[in-house]
Order: sequence, then structure tokens, then C-alpha cells
Amino acid sequence: MGRVVAVLNQKGGVGKTTVTLGLASAAAAAGHRVLVVDLDPQGSSSWVLGIDPATVEISSADVLSRTPAAKAMVPSAWGGEVWVIPASPKLLSRDHGGNPTRLRDALAEVSDQFHAVLIDCPPSLGSLSTSGLAAATHAVIVVEPSALGLRGIGAVADLVDEVWDTHNPDLELSGVIVNKVPPISSEADRRYEELARIVGKRAIWQPAVPQRVIVNQAIGDRRPIHTYGMRSADVSEAFDKLWAKLRRITKP
Repeated sequence: MGRVVAVLNQKGGVGKTTVTLGLASAAAAAGHRVLVVDLDPQGSSSWVLGIDPATVEISSADVLSRTPAAKAMVPSAWGGEVWVIPASPKLLSRDHGGNPTRLRDALAEVSDQFHAVLIDCPPSLGSLSTSGLAAATHAVIVVEPSALGLRGIGAVADLVDEVWDTHNPDLELSGVIVNKVPPISSEADRRYEELARIVGKRAIWQPAVPQRVIVNQAIGDRRPIHTYGMRSADVSEAFDKLWAKLRRITKP
């Protein structure tokens, strides 16, 4: 189970799903197999990976009930390296109560088939995020370098501690990925320094993900960022390095 990573933040709009998919794209480019578990009722990861959450027959909501993960996971439209346990609107009813360790038990049966399992948590700190953290060995927080982007990071860290204490002693807060960094911005620089004071410089993964229009285009086109060649070279390189970092910390 050392390969399961929960990607989270309680704030929406920081690019949590973009980072999850960027890591999946880097994995595929490296020839590595990855499973994306979409716990966000909005289903953005599922949609970009070629699966419509509104028409899914077996989703992550069913896995949070009693369905085996192997029955829910399907190959994505990105090719054989990227698989997905898709979201569905039924997840909304799962964000209150339930067995917080059910997902962990389900993923334990399939995680060895992949180089990593990436759990895209919802932008909230309810039962779904708790289930994602209870299933993970590593938690990675995604932030953007803005005043609003850093709000609530302490609450996210507190939830990680709470889940470690009550459900998952193998969980660790492995770091922070900074997303949407503009080329030149004194405001972003100040917020980066503020983040370093909050979590410590060593907790911030390098490199940061640059802010580029091509990222939004890739999401709209439902394509891996690595398929855009030189147009996405700096973003792809950032995700390659972040994926390599993730691989180092998750190797058994």
C-alpha cells in the first residue's frame, strides 16, 4: 500500500485535479501504470480521462460501499497506462459518515498492479477526504501562490494529523506542490515565502508548476499535457520531475 497518494486541499480552484492529471500524464510518458481514484463529486478527473460521470455504472461511490475496486476501475482514454475509478453524482451522499477505511481495504486488492494510485480528493474536509487519507500512505497538498490559495492550509494539515491518529498510522504529510505560478509576480513571491514559513521550505516540492494557457487547453481537449510537444515543454518537465519525486517517496 506504499503507493497510494491523496492529493488534496479544502479550497477549490487551486488546480488539485490539474496536478493529479499532470502526474498521471508524466507517469504515462514514463511508461508507468497509474490508477486515478476520483473522489470529487464534480468528477473533473473522470471527465478529462474520457469518462462521463453522469453515465458511469460503477463508481468510486460504490467502492466506498462494498463494491471491489477491480470492478470499478476502467482504462482511461489516455491509453493503457492510466486507469481510473470514476466519480459519479452518488458521491454527494457519501460525504457524510460511512466507513472511513473501506476505500483502503478496496485499494489494497489492486494497488500492486500500479506504480502509484492517485486519489483526487474533493475540495472539502468531509468524509470523502477522510476516506482518501485513510487509504493513503502519503498526502500531498496543492496550493497556488495567492492570499486565498493559502487560506485553510492549516486545517488540511490538521485533518491529516487527525486521520493519522484515528484511522491510518501509516499516513504522512509528504509535501506541498505549488501550482499556477506566474512568470513574474512579486505577489506570488511573497505568498511563496509565506508558505515556506507555514510548512517549511523542505516540505515544498520542486519545481513549482508554471501557469500556462496550454494547461487549460489540455483540460478542455481532455488530453495529457505531454502530448503538446514544445508548447507544453516547461509544464511537462515540471510534472516529470514531480512524478520522479513521488516515485522516490512511494517505492516500497
